[in-house]
Amino acid sequence: MTRLGDLERAVMDVLWDVVPGTSDGVTVREVADALDGRELAYTTVMTVLDRLAGKGMVQREREGRAWRYRPAASREAHIAQLMLDALDLGGSRDAALVRFARSVTGTEAEVLRAALGSEAGLTPPDSPHPAGPGLGDTGTELTDRVDGPAGRRPAGEAAER
Repeated sequence: MTRLGDLERAVMDVLWDVVPGTSDGVTVREVADALDGRELAYTTVMTVLDRLAGKGMVQREREGRAWRYRPAASREAHIAQLMLDALDLGGSRDAALVRFARSVTGTEAEVLRAALGSEAGLTPPDSPHPAGPGLGDTGTELTDRVDGPAGRRPAGEAAER
């Protein structure tokens, strides 16, 4: 997955924060207006959105002469894919996972345990959890999936038995 530059990240933050999943998306003008505090030309925002579409980060649909943009995936799915990509950088995936597990907070560890337990069928997805039924501390469903590279299961998906 492609890492985002500062301006691309700012534009994606607008899309993730402003565009609900059921929305038809937003126009370049709406994104530019939401990037208040930045003196950006309309054409700059249009170019960034075009490049993000080329990278597969946004989906766009024609509406008259304009395009409407929306995120191709949720912020959480993007971050999960970045984490998977980091594991592929080399060295031992197991060692990196152990190091990561030892660095999380107690609450984060509980969220991970609940997600892993749910995936393994040990606990139902709606079982009581400190952050709420079947939810992480961000309110994200534990059943979200991330599409991994070909030949690799999505994050947290158990192997077929």
